[in-house]
Amino acid sequence: MHVRVRLDGARPRRWHRTLLQRISAIPGIGTVSIADAPGTGAWPHTADLLFRLEALVHGLPRLGSEPMAGAELDRWRQADGAPDLVLDLCGDVPSGPATWHLAYDGRAGADALLASLLAGAAPRLTLVENGALRAAGRLGADRPGIVLACFEDALARTITLIAAALRDRIAGRIAVAACGDAPVGHAVALSVPRLGVRAGRMLAGALVQRLYRLCYNAPHWRCGWRHLAGPDLIDLGRHPETGWNVLPDDGRRFYADPFPIAVGGHTHLFVEDFPHATGKAIIAAVRFGPDGPEGPPVPVLEEAHHLSYPFVFEREGSVWMVPESSAAGTVDLYRATNFPGGWVKEATLLSGVVASDATLVEHAGRWWIFATMRDAGPDAPAGAGSFHDALQLWSAPDFRGPYVPHPANPVLVDPSLARPAGRIVSRGGHLIRPIQDCAAGYGRALVLARIERLDSEGFAQTVIGRIEPGPAWPGNRLHTLNAGGGIECIDGAGRAPRYRAFIGT
Repeated sequence: MHVRVRLDGARPRRWHRTLLQRISAIPGIGTVSIADAPGTGAWPHTADLLFRLEALVHGLPRLGSEPMAGAELDRWRQADGAPDLVLDLCGDVPSGPATWHLAYDGRAGADALLASLLAGAAPRLTLVENGALRAAGRLGADRPGIVLACFEDALARTITLIAAALRDRIAGRIAVAACGDAPVGHAVALSVPRLGVRAGRMLAGALVQRLYRLCYNAPHWRCGWRHLAGPDLIDLGRHPETGWNVLPDDGRRFYADPFPIAVGGHTHLFVEDFPHATGKAIIAAVRFGPDGPEGPPVPVLEEAHHLSYPFVFEREGSVWMVPESSAAGTVDLYRATNFPGGWVKEATLLSGVVASDATLVEHAGRWWIFATMRDAGPDAPAGAGSFHDALQLWSAPDFRGPYVPHPANPVLVDPSLARPAGRIVSRGGHLIRPIQDCAAGYGRALVLARIERLDSEGFAQTVIGRIEPGPAWPGNRLHTLNAGGGIECIDGAGRAPRYRAFIGT
């Protein structure tokens, strides 16, 4: 198969080279070539100045957005013969069979992506062939408000979606990575004055952020819990009238990702324990009695890398845990030898992945792992793009593995509907999945979705509810929901003044 990519020959960027390398590595593609297209001509030179300023102020690398010499693409200019498929990144050729048009919020070109990001949107990417949708996704960003970071994340996820669509075409699948129906943002004009205003706001925002971090430990998460004697949040669809109790912390650390479990007649709550002084989290646990936690959480599992999201479950007479270990590039399974401690690693379920919040569920005779993943091709082993927007699935005959990836990965690309937020539970014959809405920033709200399809051929879900922070749970974030052992837990962001850490010392 011969794929020809039409790109802006006057403004080649490093993401073009990464895209060509990724396409070339797909089995079934024999030849990849390029055609220098004229581009849209709307890219303002001040945009690159803004990128350089943001890179300097925030200490960001420039990866895909960095301009490059056209000669670096010469190796792809040598192909002869007519292509089997044309991938048009510039919108300068008419639609037709075997021609894919890439667009951001309905417009072609990198300037369209930039305009959508400046409007504060999560851009909707589409790949269209002769009027038929071949791939679609809403592009997430890990650092909203920083245009360069958002632009880099969007370029990386663009590569993810194009590569996935090509694999589907070669395999004969008509699979479209789904995305939500959130309204499309209105692109802004890329004028010099507007970009100048943006630069001024960025500098002011960076100053405010640094001042805030001088006064507060940020982020600072906190866990809420309540005795569960009636409907849970999934059935309520809202915060309970009784409110939440807050798991106390000492201000030097925060607790997040609460997972309660009942073992041997006692309830234990496992949490991410993040000391601000070290910046590296461990897993801690606290036993609950009739009146709540019996003391502070105590460490039960520490590794050389950051650990969080302690997904705990009981099976075959043992208690197991799959904590997030994305910093190590693995998803690992641990077993408790002296519950709630004594954790030993039993297996590595996935390796070579930068996966967030791996969540296991048994369904129709197979075990499934849900996780969001950064773009991780052979040219980007450490991952690139957002942690939040691309949902990937793996399945196995046993919870210990071996796991195989879903052929349609990523099965969904949307920062508001992808990242797991806790255990998947059965309700009324359906599986209900808590999700983090990260479209406006990490863990802004909880979304509840009913899984409509989960098998080796496809995945589908329907949103059935949304729960936000507010008077019942003050703060601006809410990103985990779990129940077990007679209690229900959530978490969210709060404020922790730095001076609290010195009181009483």
